[in-house]
Amino acid sequence: MSNMHAKSLLAAAALSLVAGAGAMAATQERGSALAGHDINAPVDVAADRIEVQDREDRALFVGNVVVRQAGLTLTTERLRIAYSSGQGIEIDRLDASGGVTVRSAKETARGDFAVYDLDRSIITMVGNVRLAQGRSELMGSRLTIDLKSGRAVMDGGPAGVEREGGRVRGRFTVPQRN
Repeated sequence: MSNMHAKSLLAAAALSLVAGAGAMAATQERGSALAGHDINAPVDVAADRIEVQDREDRALFVGNVVVRQAGLTLTTERLRIAYSSGQGIEIDRLDASGGVTVRSAKETARGDFAVYDLDRSIITMVGNVRLAQGRSELMGSRLTIDLKSGRAVMDGGPAGVEREGGRVRGRFTVPQRN
């Protein structure tokens, strides 16, 4: 089993573990600055190396990967793109691992793994997730952002995974008063 395949399986296992723990997870919901993101905009990818696997309709990008789409930028060490090749290449999904950062003009999210499902317009980040808007910050185990509505949900995960017993944590700025 290749190292890349093992890491993909690890990412899938982590997603399953956290998804299964959703019922007992603490949840914090807030709006995302990515509401209304143009998922139909072209996707530009740059990396140190690419491996195209045409028979599987996927491509692997490794090393200093940078993905840009409209006002969204994703950086990571490894990226697997799943695509359809009926009428040219149409990207369906991006799986990122190895320290993932997703940035827009107003917010930054960081996590261990991310899945960007273009068909559903959803970005899911898993593992040591931090979402920052200005000086306010949320921390948890899983973040799901619906790019159509801007709805963002942070889950705490099972107890023992996060430092605070599986709870979502946040720090918010307040206006300075006299």
